[in-house]
Amino acid sequence: MTEEAQASVEEIESARRLFAGRCDFVWGATSAQNLPAEKLDEVAFVGRSNAGKSSLVNALTGRKALARVSQTPGATRQINFFDLGGQLMLVDLPGYGFAKRSKMEAAQWQEMIFVYLRGRARLRRVALLIDARRGAMDSDRQVMELLDRTAVSYLLVLTKVDELDKAALDQSRAGATAEAANHTAALQQVILTSTLSGTGIPDLRAHLASLGR
Repeated sequence: MTEEAQASVEEIESARRLFAGRCDFVWGATSAQNLPAEKLDEVAFVGRSNAGKSSLVNALTGRKALARVSQTPGATRQINFFDLGGQLMLVDLPGYGFAKRSKMEAAQWQEMIFVYLRGRARLRRVALLIDARRGAMDSDRQVMELLDRTAVSYLLVLTKVDELDKAALDQSRAGATAEAANHTAALQQVILTSTLSGTGIPDLRAHLASLGR
């Protein structure tokens, strides 16, 4: 479900085959100094802690445990790289905005995320995940402003949409659409997703798969 036309049946099927194929963990960067060499075009998943990044990576690839999913916000402590069929590198970044870590640790994580986002020549797209129940927050806007400055195009992806009724979902979508319109590097498309119901997963696959062609 998107703000623009959905992908064609052919695009959705081609993307389904790509994401159902080989997807291998290849690197876990624990600091800004040990990011891997860029061998493939990359798409990155970024968002606040507990926005559902790892769950979304698993849903896209049809796997239960490709990316680690934790009930504890802020549990992911490294940038994880997954080779998708030799065509794309899926990059799962640590969540930001989790208050229960020390200020020093939170600052280190944020710096690692920001170094990655502003320094990767083959970063084709960022999927910026926003919990549909909460909408964009100041920490999200800080990342958007960084991406605007570095001209890295990004797509707003609303997560956990199954937890909202129609009125609340319409309001959340309108808010995300208005937010995207305020940022120069944001795509005007907004994709609504649920890892439980599968909403939006085929369209997001098709969007990302088109970047690896």
